[in-house]
Amino acid sequence: MVFDSKKFIQNLIIAFSGIKIALKEQTFRIFLILIILALILSLIFKISFFEKLILILVICLVLALELINSQVEKILDFLQPNHDSRVKKIKDLSAAAVLISCLGAGAIGILIFLPHFIRILF
Repeated sequence: MVFDSKKFIQNLIIAFSGIKIALKEQTFRIFLILIILALILSLIFKISFFEKLILILVICLVLALELINSQVEKILDFLQPNHDSRVKKIKDLSAAAVLISCLGAGAIGILIFLPHFIRILF
């Protein structure tokens, strides 16, 4: 198998086009603001390498699930533009996956950053 650099660059352009589309989504932008805040806090508190690793992992997980959720919603809106209770259930399940990842990311954020805040305050 030969590496095709043109194909690789085309794939990157397509992927960045998807990110550009995602940036138009309000929820994705809110997540980015929270991610920037978490990254700033990680620099201020000088968290450990392992904590940075976990932080990056949950950031990627939340963003990836949000992209999949947006994709599912767009596909379903295309296939069934009218209200359908079956489509709603599918969308709700997709949104629930994002919610669970956000709750997990929030818990991890608390576990990482709360001790630093407590040390500063007390």
